[in-house]
Amino acid sequence: MRRLGRVEEALSAFRFAIALKPDFAAASHNLSGTLNAKDFGPQWQDYQVDVESFRASRYLDYPRTVQIETLATCNAACTFCPYVTLERAGTRMPMTLIEKIITDLEEVPRDLAFTIEPVKVSEPFLDKRLFDTLALCNQRLPRAALKLTSNASPITERVLDRLAEVRNLRRLFISFNDHRPEPYQRTMKLPYARTLDRLDGIHRRKADGRLDCRVIVSRVGDGSAVDQDFAAWVRDHYPAFETMVYSRFDWTGQVDVTAVGAVPPVACQRWFDLSITATGVVALCCTDGHAAHAIGDVSRDHTLAVYNAPSYRALRERARTSAGIDPCDRCTYS
Repeated sequence: MRRLGRVEEALSAFRFAIALKPDFAAASHNLSGTLNAKDFGPQWQDYQVDVESFRASRYLDYPRTVQIETLATCNAACTFCPYVTLERAGTRMPMTLIEKIITDLEEVPRDLAFTIEPVKVSEPFLDKRLFDTLALCNQRLPRAALKLTSNASPITERVLDRLAEVRNLRRLFISFNDHRPEPYQRTMKLPYARTLDRLDGIHRRKADGRLDCRVIVSRVGDGSAVDQDFAAWVRDHYPAFETMVYSRFDWTGQVDVTAVGAVPPVACQRWFDLSITATGVVALCCTDGHAAHAIGDVSRDHTLAVYNAPSYRALRERARTSAGIDPCDRCTYS
């Protein structure tokens, strides 16, 4: 009912459930979240309810997603990405630090779902240690889901063979961005034909069941009709793939682009994540590409201690919106 916009009916239903069963935690969380979100516009109510449910759960203490940038290198030079001005470009995270982060994350309760994403401002398949890192996650964090984001160009048939052996790989995002050859090459600075060849290979594996994860082909949109054309093209050419179009944003002023959309009038789900750069410095969030708003350093402190740093935890505990919070009050990503 809540997701249909019938907020008052949802509140009544949650209250009735709690009256019947006072220890019904899910109903209590949903009631709290709906109460806190009912003053937001309908398009943001569900988002805010999700934030409130995280706030009332163990994600207050443990991250939902941990990004680990093992190698700050990318072979693309996308016009909407801060990589081209990244001071740490080329920095390789020591394997000892990767192991330390994973050891720290072993303290996350085994029954609490969370995701590890070995990427930040980078192309993860350029790190020759990627599969060692994934194997370590499988071994030491057997319940952790894995997510990969790539521009597809390094994903050869040989890489796909190894990828099929990785357990708990739930999502593979392909940052493709434009289905038209010239705009693609202008945006990504990569050969269009090679990327199509890689997409063909990935699609064959997905279609015949040899790649057991969701594959999502994405575009950083510009608000034009091309956004819809892109999604339709992906569906027509690669029916086994999903597609997603993100609104363009300026990485909190770190990229000179015109953002599409306004600052969301809600709290942020990214406050329940950790975004670790190759140097060990932890950025405020995934959109803080340069780690200009660092919250800690996992090379010095326990990973979970950084997540629970007082100023960062305060956002999760108390902030109802990003208003007045620097730089969140300038961020159009959601």
